[in-house]
Amino acid sequence: MNQFFTELKNFPKKCDWVLLLLCLVTSGFGLICLASATTADKFGGNMRYMLVQGAGIVLGVIMFAIISSIDVEVMSEHRNLLVAFNIFLLLMLIPFGTDNNTGNRSWIETPIVNIQPAELCKITFVVIMASVMNSNKNRISSIPSVMQMVLHLGIVVGLNMVISSDAGVSLIFVFIFIGMAFAGGVSLLWFALAIGGIAAVFPILWQFLGQYQRNRILILFDDTIDPQGINERYHYTINLRSLTGGGLTGQGLFNGNRTQGGALFAQHTDYIFSSIGEELGFFGCVAIMILEFAIIARCIYVGIRCPDYMRRLICFGAASALIFQVVINVGMCIGTMPVIGLTLPFISYGGSSIVTIYAMLGLVSGSYARPQALSHERYIQPYR
Repeated sequence: MNQFFTELKNFPKKCDWVLLLLCLVTSGFGLICLASATTADKFGGNMRYMLVQGAGIVLGVIMFAIISSIDVEVMSEHRNLLVAFNIFLLLMLIPFGTDNNTGNRSWIETPIVNIQPAELCKITFVVIMASVMNSNKNRISSIPSVMQMVLHLGIVVGLNMVISSDAGVSLIFVFIFIGMAFAGGVSLLWFALAIGGIAAVFPILWQFLGQYQRNRILILFDDTIDPQGINERYHYTINLRSLTGGGLTGQGLFNGNRTQGGALFAQHTDYIFSSIGEELGFFGCVAIMILEFAIIARCIYVGIRCPDYMRRLICFGAASALIFQVVINVGMCIGTMPVIGLTLPFISYGGSSIVTIYAMLGLVSGSYARPQALSHERYIQPYR
């Protein structure tokens, strides 16, 4: 505990200020875009959204500092507690879960803000995976090692899918797993076997999907599905027109035709990128992408810089989560990815989402501050 308070006191000196400033600039840009996206009459004023998002940013920075000050070796030693924490959070959805008008029972309502437990689990999942892989780093591609990794993935994804049916967030865990396994040196043979296994069971899983879920995937390849854009393609068509309707420079903040008319679906969350395209144009979208990928690049840079295996994996895990969310969200807006309800990091509205992103990146900042274990100060027996 004394070490934690010492690290917290030294946070301003050791913090990865490049990463934090990139996050703050991106969040500030997102706050401006959110203010414009929520002025439509259907939102009843944007003050509530601005207050929640602003409070989320402030709390996120606090969590960034706290998580950055905790030694990941200590977290790794308590891996079983982290696993139990994830299971407990997801099980809380059974009595208290609500769909929050998303169709997925993945939220818990509170008087102040709705919380998505799976978002919080992303932070601990990165640490759990890094701890498991660090304990088996000398035999990372062995069957027991890979099965242990798959077990932890199966626990969180299985619970989340069974309880909430939220495929979007579940896929984030899968992509974190893939990114960390690849960066951690797991044999490519396992990836080939995984791809083969997915291809083998996909026809079976396809039978369990509802028709609307199938169409969400099929419309990416089959132009005969809803060619007039009045059913499955309706939201996609409207949002794509908004995204491209701003030209190079856009129609101006608070002046987008569809954005200010409230015609866009989820224009403040899943499809805020389309709203940005309409009001700030191509250049505004490029600015967003540059900021997002600058944050991702910083995570990768810190990871490469870390000589410690576990800290390196944590950085790559955080980068993998951000890459997946950015690519899927932008892909949904331009019609190259199925609609699975993932927000754009730092830009989309969501108090719990932005807090957890800052907290997850606090792990990266902690790796920057302490790039390797302080073995001369504290002996750590790798947890197995």
